[in-house]
Amino acid sequence: MKVLLATRNAHKLLEVRQILADGPARHLDVLGPDEAGIPPSPEEEHIEAFESFEENAMAKARWFGTRAGIPTLADDSGLEVDLLDGRPGVRSRRFAPLAPGEPEPEDQDRRNIDHLLDLLGDAPLAGRTGRFVCVAALWVPEHEVEVEGGREQMRRGEAAGLILGRPRGWEGFGYDPVFLDPPTGRTFAEMTAAEKRRRGHRGAAFRAIAPALATLNPVRGPS
Repeated sequence: MKVLLATRNAHKLLEVRQILADGPARHLDVLGPDEAGIPPSPEEEHIEAFESFEENAMAKARWFGTRAGIPTLADDSGLEVDLLDGRPGVRSRRFAPLAPGEPEPEDQDRRNIDHLLDLLGDAPLAGRTGRFVCVAALWVPEHEVEVEGGREQMRRGEAAGLILGRPRGWEGFGYDPVFLDPPTGRTFAEMTAAEKRRRGHRGAAFRAIAPALATLNPVRGPS
């Protein structure tokens, strides 16, 4: 069965395919929007306008799913830092301030990290606690596909860690170079892709929703 992953990020598409390939939903054919025939639209930039990961993830799943007409997965993720009262949270992607009308720069990840470290200042490492959060959402078209647990479902994954004072590592993206995973003593940017899937928030969320995906079944018409 084909399912859509609501992202145009090739890195995320590959990561989710690899996560699902190791579990009960390995038989699914996970498509990106281009493969599903959904052309880019300016509307996509305004889907994630809510104040929670859950609302953003489900809004994206519904938007893409109604256009594709097939079961659709989406996620919203970000970094929550305790000293900053949970920021950047749902604003993680665009945390560093931009001038009015300024487009997102190519070095947005670096600017976000610099802004985060400026806000944390000289706070001791033990107090720089935080977590990566990912909410995976599943939307299933009514009357066409059956699924156990309901046609709209969500699962949350988290990875707890500490925010370093300077970046370490060259892998990954976003805040990975400053996010220390205490049990391994490494940042997410120092891990292999396979290690990050095992330790990370996205892996946790999509592994949690995989059993529901495994129950997807086309509704059979009258014989």
